[in-house]
Amino acid sequence: MGQMRKLPIGIQTFEKLREDGYLYIDKTAMIYRIASTSSPYFLSRPRRFGKSLLISTFESYFQGRKELFEGLAIEKLEIEWEKYPVLHLDLNAENYKDAEALNLILNRYLNLWEAEWGKSEQEISPADRFTGVIRRAYEATGKQVVVLVDEYDKPLLQALLNEALLDEYRHILKAFYGVLKSADRYLRFVFLTGVTKFAQVSVFSDLNQLNDISMDYDYNALCGITKEELTSNFVPEITKLSNFLELTFDETVDRLEKQYDGYHFCENTAVGLFNPFSLLNALQKLKLGNYWFQTGTPTYLVDSLKQSDYDLRLLISGIETTGSAFSEYRAEVNNPLPMIYQSGYLTIKQYDKEVELYTLKFPNDEVRYGFLNFLVPYYTKVTDDETGFHIAKFVRELRSGDVDAFMERLKVFFAGIPYELNDSTERHYQTIFYIVFALMGQFVEAEVRSARGRTDAVVKTKEHIFVFEFKLNGSAEEALKQIDEKDYLLPYTLDGRHLVKVGVDFSKETRNIKHYIAAGE
Repeated sequence: MGQMRKLPIGIQTFEKLREDGYLYIDKTAMIYRIASTSSPYFLSRPRRFGKSLLISTFESYFQGRKELFEGLAIEKLEIEWEKYPVLHLDLNAENYKDAEALNLILNRYLNLWEAEWGKSEQEISPADRFTGVIRRAYEATGKQVVVLVDEYDKPLLQALLNEALLDEYRHILKAFYGVLKSADRYLRFVFLTGVTKFAQVSVFSDLNQLNDISMDYDYNALCGITKEELTSNFVPEITKLSNFLELTFDETVDRLEKQYDGYHFCENTAVGLFNPFSLLNALQKLKLGNYWFQTGTPTYLVDSLKQSDYDLRLLISGIETTGSAFSEYRAEVNNPLPMIYQSGYLTIKQYDKEVELYTLKFPNDEVRYGFLNFLVPYYTKVTDDETGFHIAKFVRELRSGDVDAFMERLKVFFAGIPYELNDSTERHYQTIFYIVFALMGQFVEAEVRSARGRTDAVVKTKEHIFVFEFKLNGSAEEALKQIDEKDYLLPYTLDGRHLVKVGVDFSKETRNIKHYIAAGE
């Protein structure tokens, strides 16, 4: 097969992408539709989802760079190709350790803009200077100004658990972004991107005209790659990957879909979205790795989860909630759900329109298993590097029917439970139990249960079906008795595989597995 085409991994500049011959999935029809209005827009998407490239595409369009759009949908839609003054503010790649750092970044951009459009000594604050630049750009060109802000919320996210610093950032950014309302008559187009919508932290209180398209059906696929786009644009890459994996073309697409697809940003969308960063990496490296997750879990999310008493077991089976409970940021330490959703770890999977409830779940296997692996060090003494080794051993031991080795290894995971097992730490041990069995689902069919009346866990291997029941300060015998009395094995009696029931006694005193009994059927 010939040389692979250039895939735009990490390319965030539309000009570079087009001039250097990178493959581009044409989103310009949607871009034209948005740009044809004068409304100020906001779009929330997870990191590494193409927000920066989208902003750069708007920049090239409003600069009248017609040559960059040759062959794309917008070429047939746009006639004028007018050139406007563009102010592009990128807050993404910075470390905002204090208010001085934020002001330094704003001043850097203001200095660049003032070098082009002039300045006034009477303008002191960043907000005043921003207003002056917009007005002078309009007066100098006779054209209204385009303002593009990439990752508007990066400073706020970095200060999320530092209320004093967060207040400083809110004060600075509220005044700065407020200019976009007061200078409205000078503005042709405004587009802001970010991870979160800070509905209750006053940053957008002056921008009540902002059109939030984050959950709009028409723009669900504005960032990301659909299955149709994948199969119509990446045939050579999928073919090469299928040959490498020794799968058919369709089998390879199914594997990619399971690993990277599944994002839905509005209700009742049949079309899911692939994470573009992970998908492109997999096609280039010929490996179905966890690329998005390996780019780093945001510090703000880690810190929030550490302080939260949220029952993370709920994430495994899915969470049913109202739209406002996850779509808008609220400063509640004990409810990290909005942050988990907006950061891309959960997505919309179902919507009940009669009662207006959404079901949120992990979008795909990359996120599911990456997130669970990430949680292990915060609940056990097992490090992130050791987790994969232990999970592989768990699976191998059950495949061989070695329950004793499995249970002894499971004790390692429970060894880090706090000294006093109370209501809070009881959930701690239950979470470890859930994470271990959920992670095994990468390699075998494993289920964990939370509802009463059903067994705690079922693991299916090629030759065995294991049914587990755990008792907190009960007995292993009682656990086995419950399996029998409630007929937990009944659904599997005609399966043909060897059935094994495992009763486990978990001790509050030792904070670990005290005794277990395995019995075959």
